[in-house]
Amino acid sequence: MFKGLTLQLTLTTCISKGQTLSTTAPSNPILVDRIISRSLASDIVLIVFGVALTAAAAQLQIPASPVPFTFQTLAVLLIGATYGGSRAAITMASYVLVGALGLPVFAGGASGAEKIFGATGGFLLGFIFAAWLTGYLAQLSWSSNAVKMFVSFALGSVVIYAVGVPVLAMVAFKSDLLAATTYMFPYLIWDAVKAVLAAGIVPGAFVLVNKIKKS
Repeated sequence: MFKGLTLQLTLTTCISKGQTLSTTAPSNPILVDRIISRSLASDIVLIVFGVALTAAAAQLQIPASPVPFTFQTLAVLLIGATYGGSRAAITMASYVLVGALGLPVFAGGASGAEKIFGATGGFLLGFIFAAWLTGYLAQLSWSSNAVKMFVSFALGSVVIYAVGVPVLAMVAFKSDLLAATTYMFPYLIWDAVKAVLAAGIVPGAFVLVNKIKKS
């Protein structure tokens, strides 16, 4: 009787304090935070690295007009999936900013504020929102599951298209949204390949990190 009363009082106290009796601490759903401790310094380093990675990926491209095939969106969404929402969005905003200020970080080594208002400007701005969305879903533990990771990348790609295609239509297709949308169809296959890659890369990284921590 006394043991039961004691257990009940313990449970009540824990609940009132927002505690749990579980002996296992909840896992951090953000991959980079499982690897390094989060701090202002680590955030700055990760943002700089993310900008550099996106810039490097932008130079790996298959020429096409007016929008080339690049690995840029793969880098953007991988950063979202591994950084979390706010940090990923800040990274992409920093990428767009340094490119607008003149650093040759855009596709083909391009730079300048005029790129933000050009045919690809909408896609660049879409990177910020897509990185945030993918990062937000990562915070809900989507990145550690292959199927959810694929869906996360697909949704991130939709956001990029939702912002990028209307701008592309205005600049390159005389505001013909249908023509711009039709033009972008071949890119959907490329983005599907990227989503499949991400579905293997990010959950696989979670498995690897967990094994290293347990060893």
